[in-house]
Amino acid sequence: MSTPLHKDGSDGSREQIAFIGGGNMASAIIGGLIKRGLAATRIQVVEPFAEQRARLDKQFAGVQVHEKPGEALASATLVVWAVKPQTFKDAALNTRFHTKTALHLSVAAGIRSDSIAHWLGTERVVRSMPNTPALIGKGVTALFARPAVSANERLVVQRVIRTTGDFVWLDDEKQLDAVTALSGSGPAYVFYFIEAMVQAGVDMGLSREQAHTLAVGTFVGASELARASDEPPEILRARVTSKGGTTYAALSSMEQDDVKKQFMRAMHAARQRAAELGDEFGAT
Repeated sequence: MSTPLHKDGSDGSREQIAFIGGGNMASAIIGGLIKRGLAATRIQVVEPFAEQRARLDKQFAGVQVHEKPGEALASATLVVWAVKPQTFKDAALNTRFHTKTALHLSVAAGIRSDSIAHWLGTERVVRSMPNTPALIGKGVTALFARPAVSANERLVVQRVIRTTGDFVWLDDEKQLDAVTALSGSGPAYVFYFIEAMVQAGVDMGLSREQAHTLAVGTFVGASELARASDEPPEILRARVTSKGGTTYAALSSMEQDDVKKQFMRAMHAARQRAAELGDEFGAT
């Protein structure tokens, strides 16, 4: 069970958290931390873009927002890296001298922990793969810790990530490429299918609003049923598929078109691209 974060620090810790990058994922985590009771004054953000800094100032009163890294980061006990893969190296090299004693958590896609540790000059690195439902506290994040990360430091990371939803720990960093393909990119697949269902509903005579409500509600309900059930999805699917019925007709059409194989092939393409990002933007 995670330890609550209290404004007075009565959990026995004095976490000072710095974010490098202030985009959507950083904002989701910051919002979750403040909601859980971490004082905004114990959070810093380094964000080079003025428009983003103004948004952060307005959204999170009390959070310290900086244009570039500086001595203020020395107080950070945890640094969360929420930058794009192509900018990670430069950001790390410009920040490393201010964060020598911190634990580091990366939410950047593709960048391997070997590269992060090399750029930052520390082995205390946790790499993660979150997804966008974290923006509403419904995300799921996979985590991998390098051997130098202690059990207590894992708990610190868990407290932070739990504010955005569920999490799983991985033993092998290579699995993060598969996680990227499955859950990291996964919300886009769901939106893609919702998009298709809505359009089909419109083509069959429903209004776009009606079709959207029905499609989204179906995904939400089916997902909650899958979460609540002890049975695998193939059994749940079979229970709503009477031979010769309407669902059977739809699924038979999908099988004829090899939809499942095509979908799995697409996920393998995403995994391959995740591996390429590590090669492309990793340490040289």
